[in-house]
Amino acid sequence: MEKEIQSGDIVDVKALKRLFAFVKPYIARFWGLVVLTFFLAILAPLRPYLIQIAIDNYILAGDYQGLQMMLYILIGLLVLQAVVQYLHTYASDWLGQNVIRDIRTSLFRHLLKLRLRFFDRTPIGRLVTRSISDIETLANVFSEGLAAIVGDLLQLVFIVGFMLYTDWKLTLVTLSTLPLLIISTYVFKEKIKVAFNDVRNAVSNLNSFVQEHISGMSIVQIFNSEEREYQKFKEINKDHRRANLKSVLYYSVYFPVAEVIQAAGIGLLVWYGARQVIFEEIELGVLVAFILYIQMFFRPIRQIADRFNTLQLGVVSSERIMRLLESKEHLTNTGTFKPEAIEGEVAFKNVWFAYNEEEWVLKDISFNVKPGETVALVGATGAGKSSVINLLNRFYDINKGEICVDGRDIKEFDLENLRQSIGVVLQDVFLFSDTIGQNIRLNNDDIDMEKVREAAQMVGALPFIERLPGGFEYNVMERGATLSVGQRQLISFVRAIVYNPRIIVLDEATSSVDTETEEMIQDAIDRLMKDRTSIVIAHRLSTIQKADKIIVMDKGEIKEEGTHDELLALGGYYTQLYKMQYKEVV
Repeated sequence: MEKEIQSGDIVDVKALKRLFAFVKPYIARFWGLVVLTFFLAILAPLRPYLIQIAIDNYILAGDYQGLQMMLYILIGLLVLQAVVQYLHTYASDWLGQNVIRDIRTSLFRHLLKLRLRFFDRTPIGRLVTRSISDIETLANVFSEGLAAIVGDLLQLVFIVGFMLYTDWKLTLVTLSTLPLLIISTYVFKEKIKVAFNDVRNAVSNLNSFVQEHISGMSIVQIFNSEEREYQKFKEINKDHRRANLKSVLYYSVYFPVAEVIQAAGIGLLVWYGARQVIFEEIELGVLVAFILYIQMFFRPIRQIADRFNTLQLGVVSSERIMRLLESKEHLTNTGTFKPEAIEGEVAFKNVWFAYNEEEWVLKDISFNVKPGETVALVGATGAGKSSVINLLNRFYDINKGEICVDGRDIKEFDLENLRQSIGVVLQDVFLFSDTIGQNIRLNNDDIDMEKVREAAQMVGALPFIERLPGGFEYNVMERGATLSVGQRQLISFVRAIVYNPRIIVLDEATSSVDTETEEMIQDAIDRLMKDRTSIVIAHRLSTIQKADKIIVMDKGEIKEEGTHDELLALGGYYTQLYKMQYKEVV
């Protein structure tokens, strides 16, 4: 399960600095929010001061007209405060929503450019948490976090200023319980910070587990593992509940304590202030104003602890997101070569590759595929065949050696241009929850539906597509659940051919279908490969006997090369594979 680094600082200034880089496009709105925060902080303490004046100067003096004037001023002040509060709330939320939109867009763009190696070892649920939950938490930094904290602190400064200006002795008595509140607030802040971090970890673990098991539900049910996985889920869910209950416990303890401290402060104020009023050392309006001040003072103090933790949650989320945004695990697209078309020659020259250091998957691989030639890669599982495909498309970069297309290192090619020149059909066809047409075009507006229809006709997929309700507008649901394996495979052929690539790569394209479907797909493959450079990976040797060259791989090394007949004549690895499959057929 995921373990996160907890921040020990009250506010991680470095993380906030990186976060506020996204505020720069809206800097005018930000400063407008600062001005509104300042006005809001000064408007609230004015009310007790005006009430003090109304009591001492007008009520006790029996001046009804003056009292009426003060009432109008108070009403005007309340209306102004309501308007400023509305503008402040809307501005802070507007800023927050726009910033998190930009961060989410940047994060998704960054994810699109990351190496496949990154996704191999990062749970999808964790990335979903980063892209959705963590970014939503950042919105609170603007609406309930930093802006609110600054506003509360300014309000406290103005309240204390008014109190000291009115009566400094009464101010000291009123704030005598403040150290107790500060200590309890600090303890609460530290405890709730850890609790909130545990909650975020629990949410991330829960997302990862649920996403993974929903995706792999067929495996769970095939192996009757429902009860075991249910018990695992219960434990993870218990951790989530435990983390949330811990935060609830701290809240349930802190707020009653804060109320008692506030009540004690008011009690001292009333005891000392009433005595001062009786001995005519202060006026009644001052005592009433101070009661309002202390209520107004303690409220933001209590809220600041909560707001600090909202800010801390945002900082933790910001740290996670920025760590992901700053990850260097993306392929550097430094190539500038963008040919209008390629011939299709492919050459591997002494290529070494390892997913993990020194665990070589490919060892000194060298072979050449001429334009228009068909080369087949065969070998046992784990021989390194699929790695060849991954490297040709630059899903991964090689450790040593060179891979060339038309005599130029593929690193010299613009990455988009290179991948558009190579059509790939994988064994496990992935279809999005969308129409057949969009699954073929992949939202590329440069490919019109007429081109899609022509490609479907070319590989023989058009008849079955037209029989579906809506034809190309038929929604295939998630992962193409409403289509057969063969139909999904044919759609992947159409998807590959609409870009008119000069190089076609087929990775186990017929290994998951029955013999009848295989014949239909093999016919589509023949059309797909016509006049194109083709690299075919296949377990069924019957499908690649017509290949111009067959390369036999074992444990990352090339063991044999030649045509089907030449390899059989050698009596080596290929012959053993052929005899094993022949026995299975017999």
